[in-house]
Amino acid sequence: MRLTQYTDYSLRVLLYLGLQEDKKLSNIKDIADAYAISKNHLMKVTHELGKADLIETVRGRNGGIRLAKSPKEINVGDVVLKMEEDFHLVECFNCATNSCVITPTCDLRHVLQEAYLAFLGVLKKYTLDDLLQREHPMRSLLHLDEKKE
Repeated sequence: MRLTQYTDYSLRVLLYLGLQEDKKLSNIKDIADAYAISKNHLMKVTHELGKADLIETVRGRNGGIRLAKSPKEINVGDVVLKMEEDFHLVECFNCATNSCVITPTCDLRHVLQEAYLAFLGVLKKYTLDDLLQREHPMRSLLHLDEKKE
């Protein structure tokens, strides 16, 4: 299984925001700088996270973004399902475009479906809060402690 870069960035944004104390506002530039990734990509990601009610945006001069829910309420599996366009692991997973001639008798689809469900099952066991347990080293690597001043 492989997640898209889009989903990876979505999870990174949520982790960054989850490390903010007292629901402090963050901005896309700081997040992009912390991860050394494209600000333009993060703008698209944060827009989608906002539409999914995972983050809230505050407009204006002192605006920014923050988590819309507590980290304990943000399920990793649900985030992945919302951010991934599809999980068509192989051609036969997409009924609209499938042209594989052995689909009616092939058991590979069932094996891959089982693997997919197991993958999602593991992700659904965790919340954002679970991923933030090593807060101090993560804050240090993202240079968040330097921004406190």
